[in-house]
Amino acid sequence: MKTNKSFLKRLKVTKNGKVLSRKAGKDHFNAKASRGKQLAGKRMLNVVISHKLLKQNLPF
Repeated sequence: MKTNKSFLKRLKVTKNGKVLSRKAGKDHFNAKASRGKQLAGKRMLNVVISHKLLKQNLPF
């Protein structure tokens, strides 16, 4: 089965199996935001994704 590359690029899987993703809406329009909010937007979020969806789209 092929890996869905666009899906794979948006996620990071840790060695313990957690799935991390970026927060949405943080690419532009951040000039007025405080520096703390700008940096908080770079942090990764723990994403809850069903095992079935992961198995269909990721190569492991």
